[in-house]
Amino acid sequence: MKKAEFIEAVANKSGLSKKDANEALSAILETITEALKNEQTVNFIGFGSFSTVKRSAREARVPLTGKKVQIPERNAVKFKVGKSLKDSVA
Repeated sequence: MKKAEFIEAVANKSGLSKKDANEALSAILETITEALKNEQTVNFIGFGSFSTVKRSAREARVPLTGKKVQIPERNAVKFKVGKSLKDSVA
């Protein structure tokens, strides 16, 4: 499902216009992004939770050349599926 299709589905289910649904979705995604930038966890009970994890620095090998490169430490986003979502998909 593409973003436009998702917005249309949300608009149909909520009774909002497509413009309002798009604005709401954009606000939701911005809020989640800001929270993750501040290393906060975002929980949606039954759906899942978004959090950040630190990936430690490591050494990797480039498959084509065999050259070893250093990958620096970084933050990554983690999503843990909630029970209700897991049960409904299974």
